[in-house]
Amino acid sequence: MLTRTHAFTVPVPHSRQEVWDWFARPGAFHRLAAPWTPLQPLEEARSLADGRAVLQAKVATASVPRGRWVAQHQPDEYIDGSQFGDHCVSQPFSAITGWKHLHRFEGDDASCRLIDQVTTRVPKSVLTPMFRYRGRQVTDDLNAHAAAARQWDAKPSTIAITGARGLVGTALTAFLSTGGHRVIHLVRGEPDPDAIHQQRHWDLETPDPAILDGVDAVVHLAGETIAGRFTAEHMSKVHDSRVGPTHRLAEAIVQHGGPRVFASASAIGFYGSEHTDELLDESSPSGDDFLASVVREWEEATSPTSDAGVRTVLVRTGLVQSARGGLLAVLRPLYEAFLGGRLGDGQQWMSWIAIDDLIDVYHRAIFDDVLAGPVNAVAPQPLRNEEFSKVLASVISRPSSLAVPKVGPQLLLGQRGARELALASQRVVPAALIDAGHRFRHPGLREALQHELGRTD
Repeated sequence: MLTRTHAFTVPVPHSRQEVWDWFARPGAFHRLAAPWTPLQPLEEARSLADGRAVLQAKVATASVPRGRWVAQHQPDEYIDGSQFGDHCVSQPFSAITGWKHLHRFEGDDASCRLIDQVTTRVPKSVLTPMFRYRGRQVTDDLNAHAAAARQWDAKPSTIAITGARGLVGTALTAFLSTGGHRVIHLVRGEPDPDAIHQQRHWDLETPDPAILDGVDAVVHLAGETIAGRFTAEHMSKVHDSRVGPTHRLAEAIVQHGGPRVFASASAIGFYGSEHTDELLDESSPSGDDFLASVVREWEEATSPTSDAGVRTVLVRTGLVQSARGGLLAVLRPLYEAFLGGRLGDGQQWMSWIAIDDLIDVYHRAIFDDVLAGPVNAVAPQPLRNEEFSKVLASVISRPSSLAVPKVGPQLLLGQRGARELALASQRVVPAALIDAGHRFRHPGLREALQHELGRTD
C-alpha cells in the first residue's frame, strides 16, 4: 500500500491562541480520539513538544491488531503556538501505517484554521470521519467554554470529581481541563503521584474535609454499576454504594465550607419504570420500584448541603449514548452482527442523552447559579424503543426487523432487572434545562449516533 499525505482543514471560530491552548492542556487527547475505533486513549502526552501519547487496542479486529499505538511528539517539528508533530513509533502499527502527523494552527485573534497533515498508508476514506469528528469536538467544546464565560461569568476553577475514571467522569475531566479548569480526582485507593490530574484519597466511611481544600465545586459520580442481574447482593451494592457515601460526602462539604456547589449524579429511575405516554418532568412524583427507591434515597442523601445553603444540583441522567460504554457499546456489535431489533413490543419510551450533552449539563450545573435541585439530563426528544432501534439500525446500515423477546433481558438481568432496566418505559423531558434556555449539541438521536459512531455524511 502506498504512503500518501492527506490534508484535513477545519475552520474554528476562535483565536489561534485559544485553539492552541485547548490542544496543549490535559484532556485534549481524550476529547479528540474517535470513540468508535478499536484504538482508545490510554496515556496522554505531557508536552506537545516532546511527550508521547498512547492508544491501546485491547481486542484485535480484522483491521486493527491488538497492542499499543505510541505517538512520539517530535521536537524538531514543534513551533510554540503554531504547530507540533507526532510519529507512530510502536510495532506493529508503525510498520503497518507509516504514520506521521503534523498539526498546524493558522489564524489570528478572531479565527483559526486547524490543518492536519497526515502521511500514512491508511486510506483517506478511513481518516475522514475521524478528522470530521475532531473538528466538531474542538469547535463545540470551545463554544461551550466561551458561552459559560459570557453567560455565567465562569472563571478558571478547581473541581473535585468522584468516579472520575468512569465513562462520564473521564469525559467530564477532559472537557473541564481543556477549558482551563483544574480537576482533582477523589479516589478510594492510594493516590498516584504521577497521574496527570491530582488525586486525593477519599475515604467513603469518614471522608476528611481537607480533601476539599481549594475546591470550588464537587461533582459526585461514583456508584456501583446498575447493570447486572438483580440479585439481593447486587441490589445491596447498588444501594449502599450511593446513599451512605453521598450523605457523608455532603456532610464533609458542609464541614469544610469551601465548595460553592455540589453536583451529584442521579437517574431518571427516580420516576419508576412503568409509564405509558405521560410526560415526566422534575415535578413528577417518584415511583415505587427498587430503582426508584434507591434514587430517591440517593437524592435525599444530599440534604446536608442543600440544608446548609450550598447550591445542590441533582443530575437525573437518562440513557447515555457513547460508543465507549453503556447502552450503545452493548447494542452496536449486536446490530452490526444483524442481531439487533426492538425489545418486546418496542412501545416502551426511551429517554436518552448524548455523552457530550451530559457533559454540558454538568458544566452548566457547576457554573450556572440558576440550576438547583433536580435536573433531567435527557435529550428533548424521547423515542419509543421501536423507533430508537430503527434509527440505530439505519445509522450503521443494518436492518432492524429482528424482535428480541422479553425473555432475553430476563435471562441476563432477572425478572426485576429486565422490568426496571431493559424494558423500562419513561417519557422524560428536560423541563428545567429548557426553562434555562439550554442548547443541546445533539437534540436528535440520529445526529447524536452519527457523531458518536463516525457515520456523518
